[in-house]
Amino acid sequence: MTITVDPKTGYSPELKARVEAEIARGKTFEPIAATDGDDAIPPRPKFDPLDALENDQPPIDFALPGLMAGSVGSIISPGGAGKSLLALELSVLITTGFDLSGFAAGGTYKRGSVGVVAAEDPVPAIADRMRAIGKNHLTPEQRQTFGRSVFFEPVAGMKVNIMQRKWFNFFMRFAEGKRIVFLDTLRCIHLLEENDSGQMADLIGTMWMIAKQTGCTLIFLHHTNKSSAMSGQGGEQQASRGSSVLTDNIRWQAFLAGCTKAEAKEHGIDEARRRFFVKVGISKQNFGVPAPEVWMRRVDGGVLVPAHLKVTSSVARAKGKQQEGVKNDEV
Repeated sequence: MTITVDPKTGYSPELKARVEAEIARGKTFEPIAATDGDDAIPPRPKFDPLDALENDQPPIDFALPGLMAGSVGSIISPGGAGKSLLALELSVLITTGFDLSGFAAGGTYKRGSVGVVAAEDPVPAIADRMRAIGKNHLTPEQRQTFGRSVFFEPVAGMKVNIMQRKWFNFFMRFAEGKRIVFLDTLRCIHLLEENDSGQMADLIGTMWMIAKQTGCTLIFLHHTNKSSAMSGQGGEQQASRGSSVLTDNIRWQAFLAGCTKAEAKEHGIDEARRRFFVKVGISKQNFGVPAPEVWMRRVDGGVLVPAHLKVTSSVARAKGKQQEGVKNDEV
């Protein structure tokens, strides 16, 4: 198919007609400054293929298990599962080295300052969570270190739009010098259609631009889709709500999933206590050794602590018989 292009504008008549139609429907387009030549492209890292083939390379810098520093990741869960608190507890890990939640599973990670863009919850709710963490779970020294190394931007109700130039600059400045910035939540920092793959590619691309230019790791908090949440499939890679681009175009996706009835039976948890347990794992990981799933338990204030669950004897016997049957079938 031949597409004609106006030599003066660089646009085809078809594209011009589409833009005019969008404007007629009320959509606005922010002009982007254009420059000629290579100046329009950001600096790229240098890579020597021969050097990579011939010589050992520096180890990958991981900000969290399986999450390369300076990249974009997400934490997904149903509403109210505890992802905001998990983000704060991971902030404790990065600022103090103390793994309150057990997510790091014994691993150690480079310490640094952390930022939280709180676009959903009001300040009193954030303060309540911080007090719940500090009151019973941190030493005085850890409280001081954490309190001086975590930075918040409470922007709930401010109609944040990371795709708008003033907000993009805001995120760029906030990310500078920080090890990780949590974006809580994704739906509250943009005005795009989450089921539109093109718009979501643009959104994730904007996050990558911030991460690459600042060296900061961006982790957005997001919701699982309804079908995955209701069917107990929140740990699947496809469980993220909206376009698959929100998973495909990032390098790491962690999840929180409630304890199902089957899992409660397996671990001997009665129905009254089942809602206090959540399974946390990584459903997409492009780099590093796969991290194990961990069970956490909610305590006072919603704080998540490691839950050391054991498989009940009846379930263990059933699994043993099932495995024995598989072996017999193989013979």
